[in-house]
Amino acid sequence: MTRFGILSTYPPTRCGLATFSLALQTALTASRGDQVSIVRALDSPSERAAESRMPRRHPDAELVAGDPASMRRAVAVLDSCDVAIVQHEYGIYGGPDGDEVVSVLRQLRSPAIVVLHTVLPSPSAHQRAVLEAVCEHAASVVVMTLLARDTLLAANQVDPAKVVVIPHGVASLRDPDVSSERSARPRILTWGLISRGKGLEWGIRAVDRLRDLDVEYVIAGQTHPKVRAVEGEEYRRHLESVIRDLGAGGFIRLDDRYLATEELGRLVETADIVLLPYESSEQATSGVLAEAVAAGLPVVATQFPHAIELLSGGAGIIAAHGDPESMAGALRSILEADPTSRRAREAAARRTSPATWPVVADEYRSLAASIRAERAA
Repeated sequence: MTRFGILSTYPPTRCGLATFSLALQTALTASRGDQVSIVRALDSPSERAAESRMPRRHPDAELVAGDPASMRRAVAVLDSCDVAIVQHEYGIYGGPDGDEVVSVLRQLRSPAIVVLHTVLPSPSAHQRAVLEAVCEHAASVVVMTLLARDTLLAANQVDPAKVVVIPHGVASLRDPDVSSERSARPRILTWGLISRGKGLEWGIRAVDRLRDLDVEYVIAGQTHPKVRAVEGEEYRRHLESVIRDLGAGGFIRLDDRYLATEELGRLVETADIVLLPYESSEQATSGVLAEAVAAGLPVVATQFPHAIELLSGGAGIIAAHGDPESMAGALRSILEADPTSRRAREAAARRTSPATWPVVADEYRSLAASIRAERAA
C-alpha cells in the first residue's frame, strides 16, 4: 500500500485540474488499497465559503493563496504521505505565475511527482524561472504527450532523466461498438468549461456554413468559475449574440449545465462529431480531446500540440485556428464520408485511444515505487 498526497484544485471547484485530480484519486484507491490525502488549492477562504453547501469530500488540508499558515498545514499533510503528486498550472497557486508552489516543494521532505498541465514553447522569463524551480525540486516530472516533453526540454533547463510521459486518463463515456439512438440531425458537439480562448465563436460560424447538411451544434458547459468571477457571463452573452446575428438559433444551442460523467456520457452517445475550435496553439493537453477520441468519435480540432499528436493516425482532422471555412470543410468531409471511410476513422480512434484511468493510476503507482526504491537505495 502506498500513501499518496495530491495537491491541486479539487471539487467542488469546477476546472480541468479538479476533475483530473478526482479521477486520479478515485482510480488510485479503487483496487489496490492505496490511500490518498487531498490538499486543495484555493484562491481565498471566500471560495471555500461560497461552496460550503455543495456536497464534497472534505480535503485533508487547504493551500490558500498568500496564507503562510495554510502552507505549513499543506506541507505537513503531504509530508505524512509516501509520495506527493503536485498538479502544476500557472493560475492555481498564489504569487506571480503561481510561484508560491515553489515554496511548498522546497519545504517538502516527501518526494514529489509534479504533473505539468501547461508547457509553453515561449514562456516569459518569470514563467521559465518558476517552472524550472518546480522541476528542480521534483523527484519526477510528468507530461502527458511526447510533444509536451520535447517542448519542455527545448524551452527550459530541466533534467531529461526526470521527465516521464504518462497520458491523460479518460473516462468511459461511450462504447463505440454499441449503436445508440441519435438525433434526427447529425449532431456536432463541443463540451467543457467555457471561456475566451475556446474559439467557440469560430465553431459557431463554421457550423453556420453547413446549413445545407441540416446539422445541429450543441455547446455544453458552464462558464469557467474564475472567468465568471471576473466578468460574469459576458462571453456567453457574446456567443448568444453571434448565434442571434447569424439567425442560427434553430440549429445551434448553448447548454449551460455542468454535466457529471453519467450525464455527459448520455450526451456524447448522441453525437456524430466533436469540434474543438480552440484558439491556443500551445495547449499541451486537452482532457476533452482525449475523452472524445476514447469515445470513438471523429474529431475536428485546431492545430494545438495535443491534437496534432493524437489525431495524426487518422482519428480526426486538423483545421486552421480562427478559420471557420477550414473548420467547416473538415466537418463536411466527415459528414459526407462514405461508410467505409467512417468506419476507418472510428477504427483509428480506437487504435489511438488514450489510457483509461485505472491504467494511468497503475503508471503513477509504478513511478512512485521507482522513486521510493531509489530513495531507499
